[in-house]
Amino acid sequence: MKGDRVEIVVDAGDTTRTYEVVASRAGRRVETAIRRGVVEVSEVTRSGTVVRTARFMANRVLALVEQPIPREESPGKAE
Repeated sequence: MKGDRVEIVVDAGDTTRTYEVVASRAGRRVETAIRRGVVEVSEVTRSGTVVRTARFMANRVLALVEQPIPREESPGKAE
C-alpha cells in the first residue's frame, strides 16, 4: 500500500548507511526477499511488475525494518 516503507541499515566499513524503499503510489507494495546471500527489497505494482529494486550483500546488512502504514478498519464492519 502507498506509504509502506522498508529501511535497510548497511555496514559501510567505518560507518553505517541507511537506505529506504517506499511504496510511492497507490496500489504499490514493498516486498523483501533473501536469496543466496543477497537481500533484495522491491517496490511492486498490483499486477506484480517490479518498479525498482535495491540489493545488498546479506553479510553487510545490520538491520532490515519493515514499517507498514496503519490500516484503518472499515466502518461497516461490526464485531
